[in-house]
Amino acid sequence: MLGHFSLRHSKYRHIFGQPYKRDLCYESIQIAKNAFDSSYCSVNSKFIAVILSSGGGGSFLVLPKEHTGRVGVKCPRVVGHRGPVLDIAWSPFSENIIASGSEDHTVMIWHIPDEGIPYKIKEQDDEEEKVQELSQPVTVLNGHARRVSMVVWHPTANNVLASSSYDMSIIIWNVAESSILNKIDCHKLPILCIAFNYDGSLLATTCKDKMLRIIDPRTSQIKAEGVCHYGLKGARVVFAGKLNKIVTTGFSKRSERQFAIWNPDDLKEPDKIEAVDNGTGIFFPFYDEDRNILYLAGKGDGNIRFYELVDKAPFCYFLNEYKSSSPQQGLTTISKRHLDIPKCEIFRFYKLHSQGYVEPVSMIVPRKYDHIQTDLYPLTHAGIPSLKATEWFEGNNKPPISKSIIEDAIDEYRTRAKSMYATSTPAERNKSLLENKSNEDDIENMTKDQLIIAFKLQRQEIEKLKKELSIKDQEIKKLKKSS
Repeated sequence: MLGHFSLRHSKYRHIFGQPYKRDLCYESIQIAKNAFDSSYCSVNSKFIAVILSSGGGGSFLVLPKEHTGRVGVKCPRVVGHRGPVLDIAWSPFSENIIASGSEDHTVMIWHIPDEGIPYKIKEQDDEEEKVQELSQPVTVLNGHARRVSMVVWHPTANNVLASSSYDMSIIIWNVAESSILNKIDCHKLPILCIAFNYDGSLLATTCKDKMLRIIDPRTSQIKAEGVCHYGLKGARVVFAGKLNKIVTTGFSKRSERQFAIWNPDDLKEPDKIEAVDNGTGIFFPFYDEDRNILYLAGKGDGNIRFYELVDKAPFCYFLNEYKSSSPQQGLTTISKRHLDIPKCEIFRFYKLHSQGYVEPVSMIVPRKYDHIQTDLYPLTHAGIPSLKATEWFEGNNKPPISKSIIEDAIDEYRTRAKSMYATSTPAERNKSLLENKSNEDDIENMTKDQLIIAFKLQRQEIEKLKKELSIKDQEIKKLKKSS
């Protein structure tokens, strides 16, 4: 039934979205305005990349993540494609490597220096101009006959990339050797979306023929297939992590937006199909495999819906919804290794506004901030490959290497606390605690993380003063007795 949701008790029941302040966003970006259903952006702990609107070839912005504020026309960009860039994706194992797919039929791999795109002298109209441009890729991958619509990195094997094209093929690349590991040609119409499963042993695809297919990416064998959504508009697919489920989004015959949950071993009928609304933009599905939370964000919508998935009927429960008056042109997420743990942040989006700015939006579980909430942070991807490309192609499968981000957060907290406490005098300590990164001296503008550290250090200072007073009292008593 439209608008009907099952509710239950969950620690994620009251997740809410909190957008960043405007001065922590990225403004005045000429975001691409083509009608292609792409996320238009990608982000990691070092850089944010956004596909730009440009004539005479394709380009995308690459900016150090901490360089917030106004970007402008003369921004650091990657150029080199002869047609518009349609998709970009950072490598999960090297934060300086990014892949791009374009209408010029090519996939290019780029290396971004740690300090960002360097300046170079460019001659234009008999004048020399200093610009930040990177035009030389590490490698160019040629193999598609039509525009490349999507690029996806393998989740466990190093230097393995999948690209889909409007020539109805998917190519599995060994990026390090610039070679083709496999070419999948089982589709008869353009491919809409591709996604690897948890360990990269399977590949799910949606197609204009309305079919959902599960394919072995090494042998091209179709493991299962079935009709996913009967609507004419684009369908998307994502694997539901360790639950052994697949989530697809699309449209019904009556043009209702819907999502479905599937058993990948049997695609004849979905385990569950849920009508959501009558919106016109496609749904972008994002899945948090650590917490089994599905986020649905419609293109052109201002809201993001959250669902918790389970392995038994009814298979999903509606949690909450983030609402905004500004529609999103595209969305991406950052690795969960880089979340704000003292803030109880469990997911972070980077939302592209049509007005030309990128706004981070934190998904937060409302908790007290007096200590780190360890139950909210299970093990997550460590960003370390489990396999080499050749090992994976020979038939080996390994799950992603996991790590605890709590330990890193505690180490970071201790380092920051020690550096703050090492200030020579109490007056200087207090001054350091009250200083804000944005040079605002109002305590109300301090982040919650800063306030927690300030409170705990202040409490340590009080305990130290109490001990000093106790020693002084004992000395005074001794002096009185001696006199």
